[in-house]
Amino acid sequence: MNSPITASASAPLAAPPAGALQQADDAPRIDLLRIAQWIAPGSRVLDLGCADGYLLSYLQRTRQVQGAGVELDDDRVIAAVRRGVRVIQQNLEEGLALFDDQQFDTVVLSQTLQSMHHTEHILHEMARVARYGIVSFPNFGYWPHGWSILRGRMPVNDQMPYQWYDTPNIHLCTLRDFQLLAAQLGLRITHLATFRGETEIHWLRSWRSTLAVYRFESPMGRQG
Repeated sequence: MNSPITASASAPLAAPPAGALQQADDAPRIDLLRIAQWIAPGSRVLDLGCADGYLLSYLQRTRQVQGAGVELDDDRVIAAVRRGVRVIQQNLEEGLALFDDQQFDTVVLSQTLQSMHHTEHILHEMARVARYGIVSFPNFGYWPHGWSILRGRMPVNDQMPYQWYDTPNIHLCTLRDFQLLAAQLGLRITHLATFRGETEIHWLRSWRSTLAVYRFESPMGRQG
């Protein structure tokens, strides 16, 4: 599928206007705030598991991106369309065969990686369809998780609020786990941000953060 969208992936990554996301929504997810800062103005963006289209709608309004979302849930697709977001209804587990190589500048997968059955495949596909990829996921290396396991219980907290029997999370990982997988796949990590609640963590990230957000460059993008 050839896209009429054209833009430079090397545009500067300027921060969004202060308070812009807060005005659009009473309680924006903190990883979406950081993701928005890493999206180049005027670029082409694909949002995988876009839910109600909140992120793409914001990016279209404030950073003039041209984008599309992929979402499976009927109600979320309708909500995204109402926001003015172009959405393709599809199961991500089936891959991204609808899209051409390097069709987008950035592809986003926010807090969905841990629920994918085929983690390597979706990361490979992200690297195929875009020069840059952004993923966020709960950090299983957060130190209280180990304490919970020592006490014989699976960890439950704000970032992973599910019990072991009803969780959608099937592939939990630590920061180091993701970095090793990225290296195996040839993904060059360019940015990392970690958070605990609404606080950004800058030291002992692997132990003290509950959420990680990575930006990586595709090997195909480096060849272009």
